Amino acid sequence: MVSGAIQRGWGGRNPSFCMSLGSEAVMNGRQVATTLIIMSDVEYLLPLDTYQQHFVHIGTQQSSAHMVPFLEDQKQEGTGLYLINLDETNKRFSIVSNFLSKYKPENILVVSARQYGQRPARRFAQAIGARHIVGRFIPGTLTNPRLRSYIEPEVIIVTDPQADQQALSEAVNSGLPVVGICDANNTLRFVDLVLPANNKGRRSLALVYWLLAREVVKAQGRVTDDQWDAAENVEEWESSF
Repeated sequence: MVSGAIQRGWGGRNPSFCMSLGSEAVMNGRQVATTLIIMSDVEYLLPLDTYQQHFVHIGTQQSSAHMVPFLEDQKQEGTGLYLINLDETNKRFSIVSNFLSKYKPENILVVSARQYGQRPARRFAQAIGARHIVGRFIPGTLTNPRLRSYIEPEVIIVTDPQADQQALSEAVNSGLPVVGICDANNTLRFVDLVLPANNKGRRSLALVYWLLAREVVKAQGRVTDDQWDAAENVEEWESSF
């Protein structure tokens, strides 16, 4: 286990967006109370076939240059789809959950305009005690104090940077750190911390949010794997649409 600077490609908006500084970090020029730990020889948080059975690794037919570091060299045979490197995805779950665990849950906002992400995002928020906005994101929610819907989170999670563009734009304007679930075709221009995964599939999004919630509450010392598995059935996190 080693602690070190986040390398180019690990963030999005700024290649050097986060550098380890003991118990703090600098994100986009601001100090953030966290330490990101990069693991060497990371063990899988779930069996590899569980990721595969939920299609977490299935990407899109197009890819962005930003996502190349997170993709397999070969496309899926027969479909031409880019494949997401599950080694990278698995490592990122540990990094992202460790980062989020440093925030008070009520200061975390998760958003999802994408239909298949709405139920998982809502369940994630309920499980860790975060805020959520699913469906339509009202313009000004993060930037206009005169709105009744105005809130001031400290960090935001977007299910898809493209579909959640309004929330992403307002987060950037408000100076909020952005965690993004990013598929093969996403650009990372305004994303600070990337979780590479299929962000379009019903089963994939259920597993991604289920596992991320588990790892966040584990990092906070609130639950064990066995307790979580007994209380939370991943199938119940899947969208019913």
